[in-house]
Amino acid sequence: MRHSVPIIDLAPMLSGSAAGTRAAATEIGGVSREIGFFYVVNHGIPADLTEAVFREAIMFFARPTNDKERFSYKKSKSNTGYFAFGDEQLDATAADSKEAFQVNRDIANDDPAYLAGKPFHAPNQWPDRAPEFRNTMLSYFALQKSLCERLHQAFAIDLGLEPDYFAPYIDKPLATLRLLHYPPLPGTFDGRHFGAAPHTDYGNLTILAQDDAGGLEVRARDGTWIAAAPIADSFLCNIGDCLMRWSNDTYVSTPHRVINRSGRDRYSVAFFHDPNFDAPVVCLPGCTDANRPPLYPPTTGGEYLTARLQEAFAYEGR
Repeated sequence: MRHSVPIIDLAPMLSGSAAGTRAAATEIGGVSREIGFFYVVNHGIPADLTEAVFREAIMFFARPTNDKERFSYKKSKSNTGYFAFGDEQLDATAADSKEAFQVNRDIANDDPAYLAGKPFHAPNQWPDRAPEFRNTMLSYFALQKSLCERLHQAFAIDLGLEPDYFAPYIDKPLATLRLLHYPPLPGTFDGRHFGAAPHTDYGNLTILAQDDAGGLEVRARDGTWIAAAPIADSFLCNIGDCLMRWSNDTYVSTPHRVINRSGRDRYSVAFFHDPNFDAPVVCLPGCTDANRPPLYPPTTGGEYLTARLQEAFAYEGR
């Protein structure tokens, strides 16, 4: 039983080598079945861009609360903008001790899907520190989207599918870039008040950049909690519930939590990658047989995300 989060070098895959891609796919598939979490290094995203994202996040969260509230997600038609302390509750007993700012795939004011009122298809809210904030976030978003597409190629190869199997289902993903700020935990952890309570992520894949404060923990199969400590120049990846469902539980979406014991502010940047709104989430070929029937009814990317957001935010498809 694994009690550590493995590190996977993406250089062979990103080089374009067929053998390197298959080796990386096998490694990624193995840990996705076993623990559902892995670090990636040599991922191709410049460190200076990631650092710029953190700088912009820290500056935004340092603003007065009433200033940040001008960009509340409650004013958005696509679940973007500012989430104040207490807005998200992953545990039934207490709200999480964190604040966040979310950016989705950028939608223009004349986009047909937006004009038709399609859920999650609306322009982002941007703080008035544009264009620096906007340009930095969109540059990072684009590179993370590309990295997710490459990792989906690895999933497809591992599952015995064509490398581009997922491509038509993730070209317009319901992806979210989420900036996060966790204040230091006051006193000793009481087992109840979390930065982020134990939860699993909703989508296909999450890619997380962490500062050096630590605090993220992953639950092993035997129930023990493993520290997913920050590693320089790496991202921490994890399988989400939608891909677990899509793969008929071949891959595992593992509970994790945040407890900021560092005594200082903790910042992280999460990229949540969900499939397209209309993508059919139906048991993948090769993930079912006569002895292993599909475990879940068919759904779509949009239906599934809406249902999960309703649990945490009473989301109403704004």
